[in-house]
Amino acid sequence: MNRGNQDPRQRGRRRLRPGFQADFELLDATRQETSFVEQDTWRTFRIMAEFVQAFEALATIGPAVSIFGSARAGEDDSYYEKARLTARLLAERGIGVITGAGEGFMGAASRGARDGGGLSIGLNIELPMEQEPNPYLDILVDFHYFFCRKVMFLKYSIGFILFPGGFGTMDEMFESLTLVQTKRTENFAVVLFGSEYWRPLLDWLRDTMLARGYISPEDLDLYYVTDDPVEAVNKIAEQLHDVAERRAAHQEGPGGD
Repeated sequence: MNRGNQDPRQRGRRRLRPGFQADFELLDATRQETSFVEQDTWRTFRIMAEFVQAFEALATIGPAVSIFGSARAGEDDSYYEKARLTARLLAERGIGVITGAGEGFMGAASRGARDGGGLSIGLNIELPMEQEPNPYLDILVDFHYFFCRKVMFLKYSIGFILFPGGFGTMDEMFESLTLVQTKRTENFAVVLFGSEYWRPLLDWLRDTMLARGYISPEDLDLYYVTDDPVEAVNKIAEQLHDVAERRAAHQEGPGGD
């Protein structure tokens, strides 16, 4: 490849790509004949390799936040520049930005991280119509499996900032809330950006889900809603402070002050 013709926004990008085809068959009930199922145990090695590759790529990135939102949004969307600014403010505080590597609000966030001189990480997933990673990424890791990718978003983030989006954004929102609710993760912030977009869903959580007793009143305090990039970043900074305090307490041990 002639590096002189390479997009300068992509220079220096480190990409870990296994060279693969998607394993849709793993979850396809029509393919679960005996000969295929017998291979599932061997397939675990492929899953293990995907975890190992991602762990090695992300182990030293430092504190980071995952930013989600629609990949279909254009630069003319009212939330695009807000996503970009939010990521820039995070980067200026030394907090890395992790996205799903796509365009739209994810691309805006990756771009904002670059604006702020911070680290921009993309966790890409092979889709039926392959997603082209945005050009603002320093580290790009490709995944076969959604569940491996999900673990990485959670493991290496101190919080999620969710901009308006579709099914994928909703999936990440409810998964993170479930893990916080069930205390599978501590000191994890869930910030919903764009009150106008989120309000109908949050009203339904309160008026239907809570009213029927399917969740507890305190569950409505598991997320923070804002329309201000500075507020979103401050919330994450508070979470980072809590994480640092908890880490210090663990290092001191039971005999510490």
